[in-house]
Amino acid sequence: MTQRKQRIVVAMSGGVDSSVTAALLKEQGHEVIGVTMQIWDYARFTAPDGQLFGSCCSLDDVYDARRVAEALSIPFYVVNFEADFQRQVIDPFCDDYFAGRTPNPCVLCNQSLKFERLLRRARELEADALATGHYARIVAGPAGYELRKGLDPQKDQSYFLFTLTQAQMGLVQFPLGAMSKEEVRGHAARFNLPVAQKAESQDICFVPDGNYVRFLEEERGPGQLDGAIVHVSGQEVGRHQGTYRFTVGQRRGLGIAWPHPLYVVALDAAARQVVVGEEEHLHRDRLTLQRVNWSFGAPPLEPLPAACRIRYRHHEATCLITPLPEGRAAVVFAQAQRGITPGQAAVFYAGDRVLGGGWIE
Repeated sequence: MTQRKQRIVVAMSGGVDSSVTAALLKEQGHEVIGVTMQIWDYARFTAPDGQLFGSCCSLDDVYDARRVAEALSIPFYVVNFEADFQRQVIDPFCDDYFAGRTPNPCVLCNQSLKFERLLRRARELEADALATGHYARIVAGPAGYELRKGLDPQKDQSYFLFTLTQAQMGLVQFPLGAMSKEEVRGHAARFNLPVAQKAESQDICFVPDGNYVRFLEEERGPGQLDGAIVHVSGQEVGRHQGTYRFTVGQRRGLGIAWPHPLYVVALDAAARQVVVGEEEHLHRDRLTLQRVNWSFGAPPLEPLPAACRIRYRHHEATCLITPLPEGRAAVVFAQAQRGITPGQAAVFYAGDRVLGGGWIE
């Protein structure tokens, strides 16, 4: 049966993945509209040598996205979401660090900007769907839409998409979900795209130099939350210049002489304490989540066996998930996990299917 031709808005970041997404959909005969989100003013921050930063979502990327749209002869628009990005991503990012949590802003950007704000804009353009270059898949199952891992395990991005709802999955497409990065590069060369050889960005888009401490201090001011480094035994073993400079599992930069290696095992922003301990203190067999989204709709009525990933590169661990009131859930692991970090996302899987996820308290 011939596939119905659709009007599809493609979120174009200026990178290879979204550019190939647009090219493939155009090749399939769809009416493609390219849209780039302008979310961050890079003129606000400069490197120590005075050079402006360039990274994902920079002005260079907007230019690259426009060049690709011109090469494909598709309409192209830039939408200014800077105020939304500040309110929905930057402010929570800073709030989390200053409250002793380690945030994941990429999940928030997907949730608030791409699949809420930009999806709304796509519908205003009377588009049938919004497509992105994510390596994940949406399939129709017997009880609704199912979010599944990308087939390339090295590129799978389903972890960052756990907030998708059933309604959103009905309007979103991931054309690259069944491909490897090598296949995508091959398509970029075949289409002769101007970004075919462009390198990938690995950093948080608004912290392109990787120095998040500098970013936080420029946003909120330096000299906050300094205090004591305390061993789990209660002994003060050092001083620090801000709890936001640390994250659970960190070993480097503590500046402590101790018979055994020490790691950050907890952060107490209210008490301005960085709590450290030996590696065994990093292992826990349970956690509690807030703001849980169940990909299949309503929470399950009974405890749910699953596999849980507590950070992007974490190997999924067998667990039992018990729904709690007010959008929370309790997770108990079959084996203790290392470095459970408040503020990070925990995502549940059954095989390659995403069941849901939430934020670690």
